[in-house]
Amino acid sequence: MSCHSPIPNFEFAREEIEDAVCNSRLLSLEIEPSLRCNFRCPYCYIQENSSLENELTVEEIHDVILQAQELGAKKIIILGGEPMIYPHIMEMIKFIRTHHLGVEMFTNGSNITADIAKQLFDYGVNVVLKMNTFNGHTQDMLAGKKGAFKIIQEAFHNLKQARRPSGETFLAVSTIICSKNIDRLVDMWKWLRDQNIIPYFEMITPQGNIKQNDWLNVEPQKVYDLFCKIAEIDRTRYGYFWEPQPSLVGNRCLRHQFSCLVTSQGYVMPCVGVTIPVGNIREQKLGDIIKDSEVIHDLRNYHETIKGPCHTCKKSNECYGCRGAAYQLTGDYLASDPLCWKNADKQDEIVRLPIAVEELIPQKSPMRIIDTLVKVAERTADVTVTLSKDMLFIDETGLLDEAAYLEMIAQAIAALSGFKHMGASKPAQEGFLLGAKKLEILGKAHVGDTLKISVHKYAKYGGFGIIKGTVSRGSDVLARGEIKIWHKI
Repeated sequence: MSCHSPIPNFEFAREEIEDAVCNSRLLSLEIEPSLRCNFRCPYCYIQENSSLENELTVEEIHDVILQAQELGAKKIIILGGEPMIYPHIMEMIKFIRTHHLGVEMFTNGSNITADIAKQLFDYGVNVVLKMNTFNGHTQDMLAGKKGAFKIIQEAFHNLKQARRPSGETFLAVSTIICSKNIDRLVDMWKWLRDQNIIPYFEMITPQGNIKQNDWLNVEPQKVYDLFCKIAEIDRTRYGYFWEPQPSLVGNRCLRHQFSCLVTSQGYVMPCVGVTIPVGNIREQKLGDIIKDSEVIHDLRNYHETIKGPCHTCKKSNECYGCRGAAYQLTGDYLASDPLCWKNADKQDEIVRLPIAVEELIPQKSPMRIIDTLVKVAERTADVTVTLSKDMLFIDETGLLDEAAYLEMIAQAIAALSGFKHMGASKPAQEGFLLGAKKLEILGKAHVGDTLKISVHKYAKYGGFGIIKGTVSRGSDVLARGEIKIWHKI
C-alpha cells in the first residue's frame, strides 16, 4: 500500500485539522482585499459584474487577520481580484509578517518587477503565480487580456531570480485544467518539478465566468486520465506517492476543515466555491461566525453530513469531492461532487435543487401544502407552492385561509431539516410546532397563485428554535411572522 507524500506547504497535519474541527478554530484564512483585476479570465469564479463598492478598509483587514490569529491561524492566503494591483498590498504583507503569520499570495504576475520579487521573498511570501500554458496566444486567451503571457513570463523570471534557495519560501504555479491546455499539462508538470517549483493544478469550479464559457470544460474521464498520468510520473520520477482525487492534482482539498474566506466586503464564506455568506465581520466577530454557522459545522462534520455516492465512497475518510462544484451544480453544499470521475455513472444518485418536498417532510396529502424546495443556505430555505382548488385550506371561492400561512412556514422549515439529513448518517430530527407570534396578514392568495415561503432560523436554544417566515407572491408580501419549534435531541 502506497503512502501519501503531500506537496509541501499546502496542507496541515491531521492532528492539527482535527483540533481545528473540534474547537471551531482556524489554521489558515483566505482573504480578498479587493476584487479589482486587470485580467478577464473566462474561467474566473468572480463574475465581471461583481460589485467593487464598499470594500474593506485597511484597518478592517488588519483586524480580521488578528482575529484569525487568535483562532489559531498560522497563515493568511491572499486572493483577489489581483492582489498586486491592490494599492496597500505591501503594507498588508508587512502587517501579516510582523505578527509572525505565514503568507501565501495568488497573483497573475502584474507589477512584479525584479525589485518587488525580491521584497516578496525578503518578507517570506510564498508566491503562487497563475500560469496556464507556455503558449502565448492560448495564455492571453485564458487571461482575457492581450499581453498577459508577457506579464506572466516576466514575473516568473523575476520570481525565479529572487527566490531563496534555502527552502524557507516557495514558488508555485497555479494552473487550471481546461480544454485548451490539458494535452500539454503533463509536460508542464515535469518542467515545474525539474525546477523545484510547486505545481498547483486544479479542476475548474463551475461558477462565475465559466457558466458563459463552457467551451473550457473537460469530461471527467479525461481529467482522471491526466491525474493518473501525473501520479505515475510523480511516483517513478520524483518520489511522491499519492492517489488521484478531485480537485487538486497531487494534493487534497480539505480547507473547509480549517479555513474560510473573507470577501472584499467582509462576508465570510466556507470557500470561493461555496458562495454562501454565513456572516459578516462588520457585524460579528470571526470566531462567533465560525462557531455559530450551521453550514461550516456541516462541512467540518462531513463524515455525517455528505450525501449520496461521496458519502459511501471508500475514499471518504480523506476526500469529500469539491464542495464548490457540488454547490454550484446542485444548489446543495452537502451533495456529492458531480464532476468526480467516480460519480460519472452515478448522476441519478446525486440530488439537485429544486426538489419536491414530499420525501422531505412528514406531512402527507392533503396536509402537505408546499410543493418544492428551491434554495438552501445558512439557516435559511425557500420553498414554493402553486395553489390548486383541491388543496386543504382553500374555500369554495378559491381563497386561501389565513391559517395556512403558519403551516406553510412550519412545513418549509421541516423541508430544510429533511433535506439536510437526506441520505446522511443521522436521520432528521422529529419536530413540533409550539406557537407563533408577531404574525401579520398583509394580503390574500387565491387558486392559481404561486407563493414563495422563505424561512430563516435566527435563534436556537437547546432543542428550541425560533423561525422567521415570509410568504410572498412575486414582490408582494402576503404574510410574515415567527414560529417556535422544538426538535427532539
